[in-house]
Amino acid sequence: MLSGGPIGVFDSGIGGLTVFRSIVEQLPRYDYLYLGDNGRAPYGNRSFKTIHQYTWECVQWMFKQGCPLVILACNTASAKALRTIQQQDMPGLHTDKRVLGVIRPTAEVIGNYTQTKQIGVLGTKGTVQSGSYLLEIEHFFPELKVYQQACPLWVPLIENGEYNKPGADYYVKLYLDQLMQQSPGIDTILLACTHYPLLQDKIKAYLPAGINVVAQGDIVATSLVDYLQRHPEMEQRLSKNGHRFFYTTIDDTPDFDHHATLFFGTQVKSEFVDVREEC
Repeated sequence: MLSGGPIGVFDSGIGGLTVFRSIVEQLPRYDYLYLGDNGRAPYGNRSFKTIHQYTWECVQWMFKQGCPLVILACNTASAKALRTIQQQDMPGLHTDKRVLGVIRPTAEVIGNYTQTKQIGVLGTKGTVQSGSYLLEIEHFFPELKVYQQACPLWVPLIENGEYNKPGADYYVKLYLDQLMQQSPGIDTILLACTHYPLLQDKIKAYLPAGINVVAQGDIVATSLVDYLQRHPEMEQRLSKNGHRFFYTTIDDTPDFDHHATLFFGTQVKSEFVDVREEC
């Protein structure tokens, strides 16, 4: 039994491990519980209602495991479920717990990367349609012009281990061309999906020289460090034994472990859980 509770890190699949890896690098002494909802992934093309339902089920499961703080390391869940969870689901029910997302901390700093004041956002269909990045970036950097491009086939390619094969090149170039056709002045591209860093080398190869490609891992990790410094009442409730636990909603855990190890950078050993039975 741990004293205190672990930080929960949630994603619809394995993409959130790119954020989790950065968090562990900056905050290694904390305990963590990672949950990938691979059994119902991808989330990108699902409705607001469905994404909220799935995300809330997973968050509640993590609360039951003792997590006082949960990070939605998933842009689609952050875009389509976080506000409802924070404003409607948790008040009066989980007043001592917190759920944070990845969109706001990214929007707070993305304007610092551009010289032309033109930014491209690559994301899932759900993230793009939500308009969350447009709203959040305008709040912090109203002078920026933001262009969005949905990349609906990138997550399936990555989840199925095809991201580093020649067949992925066509779809990488297709969506990048569609984004850059919106404005040749784009000098910064945000990877607004935690899966996309696995495609980063291919993305850079099909972009003009000098364009910044920004992943979220370090941004979210730095924001979490700042959050814990500003909220010592939460920091003191977190256990600090350096333990990491991995769970997935797909029963083929060896397959999850294989792909998750590539994302996380070290060996992953997961357990299967059915969050629907436990909620």
